[in-house]
Amino acid sequence: MKKQETSCKPVIHSFDTIIVGSGAAGLNAAVSLAKSGRKSMAVVTEGLMLGTSRNTGSDKQTYYKMTLAGEAGDSVRKMAQTLFDGGAVDGDTALAEAANSLACFFHLAEIGVPFPQNEYGEYVGYKTDHDPLNRGSSAGPLTSKYMVEALIRECRQLGVKIYEHYQAIRLLTDEKKTRASGVLAIDHNSQNQEAPYVVFFANNVIFATGGEAGLYKTSVYPPQQVGSMGILLQEGIPAKNLTESQFGIASIKFRWNLSGSYQQVLPRYVSTDADGNDLRDFLPAYFQDYAHMLEAIFLKGYQWPFDPRKLADQGSSMIDIAVYYETAVRGRRVFLDYLHNPVYQEEAFSLSDLPPVIREYFENSSCMADTPIKRLAAMNPDAIQLYADHGIDLHKELLEIAVCAQHCNGGIAGNQWWESSLPHLFAVGELNGSHGVFRPGGSALNAGQVGSRRAAQYIVARYPETIPDEDSLMQECRGQIEEMIRDGQDVLGKQPADLKKEWEQIRNRMSGAAAIFRDKATAAKALEEAERQMHFMLEEAGIRTPDELSLLCRVRSLSVSQYCYLSAVNDYIAKSGKSRGSYLVADPEGMEISELLGDSFRYQLDNGQWNGRVQEVRLQDGKCVCTWRDVRPMPDPDTWFESVWRVYRRESGGQVP
Repeated sequence: MKKQETSCKPVIHSFDTIIVGSGAAGLNAAVSLAKSGRKSMAVVTEGLMLGTSRNTGSDKQTYYKMTLAGEAGDSVRKMAQTLFDGGAVDGDTALAEAANSLACFFHLAEIGVPFPQNEYGEYVGYKTDHDPLNRGSSAGPLTSKYMVEALIRECRQLGVKIYEHYQAIRLLTDEKKTRASGVLAIDHNSQNQEAPYVVFFANNVIFATGGEAGLYKTSVYPPQQVGSMGILLQEGIPAKNLTESQFGIASIKFRWNLSGSYQQVLPRYVSTDADGNDLRDFLPAYFQDYAHMLEAIFLKGYQWPFDPRKLADQGSSMIDIAVYYETAVRGRRVFLDYLHNPVYQEEAFSLSDLPPVIREYFENSSCMADTPIKRLAAMNPDAIQLYADHGIDLHKELLEIAVCAQHCNGGIAGNQWWESSLPHLFAVGELNGSHGVFRPGGSALNAGQVGSRRAAQYIVARYPETIPDEDSLMQECRGQIEEMIRDGQDVLGKQPADLKKEWEQIRNRMSGAAAIFRDKATAAKALEEAERQMHFMLEEAGIRTPDELSLLCRVRSLSVSQYCYLSAVNDYIAKSGKSRGSYLVADPEGMEISELLGDSFRYQLDNGQWNGRVQEVRLQDGKCVCTWRDVRPMPDPDTWFESVWRVYRRESGGQVP
């Protein structure tokens, strides 16, 4: 039976390249293309003020790069090895991230990001997570915000076209799915709710929409950040390392990472019942003495992400487990109290009796005050002001916290130019899965800048700039476009779904089965539920009015991502995968964490047994297929100048190797 043709005619725009998303990575792709002389391009975004880059940070948000100060020796190869040693990392992307780190860092500094330097021009640094050298730099708590603001200024000065308030809902390809051809979007500026569609045809598509922030209930991602990986997964684009995300302690009323000085000033951890009553000091039960507890709190500032390797000997990750158990299992609420010092049975807090590592830090930082709030005011007054700006007075109230999803280390699989398996489709920023099991703190900001720069370089060198032939592309993509438009009309005739409830189920399921604690039975049950939900959302869910179409598309995309993420988790557990990265896998034969937790929290460490392998997932005919491959090895390229120069001139026209 011939499908009924739709009378809806979408608006069409055509560019050589479109960038979907306006975080630091997407904007840098646009700037890099413009500075290379490209004219036909546009940024398509739901909002310049939205997203993780613009709305997130930490005590001291880090940008990771090669060292630029002091005596410590560093090199591209050394930094690449550090990234590669994170496990399940491809060597070519690690080398590219290291080799391009300084070019990207200097570009940001030149366009106005205020990275500190000394009187001689050295950009000083510090040691961050999983970092053997002082490669970290920072412009303060809002480093990525400053990056976005500087890149927006550059885009405007360069005349980059920006389409704001457009929600991408489908990737367009040619008929045989051999290349990307553009995206179909909903125009939230449109007054016509019946036909809000816009087609962006393009020779090249760069997706830069961030991590899948909408998947988890306990999350430190800004509420405005949702993610759109499901759009690409639906088209069969493979992803990798979806088992690997970072989790850590964060505030939940105002979402913010509680690393650095927020922990180093030694706040008191307390819990209450659901109504805020029955206040208790719950941490002492997990530690053998006061010194171990204080040191764990203090080190949580340096060792912020949960790491199962830091559970032994009552290490810093014991804090995360205690908070998780108190909230997720006991159903209580947990708070940081900056007005009082940590309590341990009958022992009194004494500055003179602090463990040496803490006392030395306090003395060097000139913050030997008698309460956490006074120490925080002396060390980092901006940290207090940040919460005051969001209606939270740390001088007067407790700060509610949870162990939250913070970053996706996995994502869309790409090559050394950040191009996906589908030619002319690039995934950059957190959407790209260039990271592995572990990564140095701040390496995500570097990866976003490097990946977007590399994608732009490749497009300029390999894909000549042309304006797409709209008639030809419409002929190729008509079926996809009309299918989506018809679907947008058909869902009005189906039984309306409670979309907010469906989304909440996704969040609860992911936080329960795929966060810091994972067990075989729970993960298997969650996968069954996720598969049913995905098919319901894609095939049966209806809406009441056209203005619900946007939310329907979001929940559909998240349901696809949820199914793929849980497929990855189940596949890893089925292959006897152990605890690694930022999560525990329950193992009844494993080590006990604490008598309080019982046998269900026993675990074994992975110890790197899967570090040389990458898990990839692909959606095929409604089913998720998981495969494993060896990591791509670290390249050993020719570095003899005359040889490289000759190839550079002959084969690339001076653009890319």
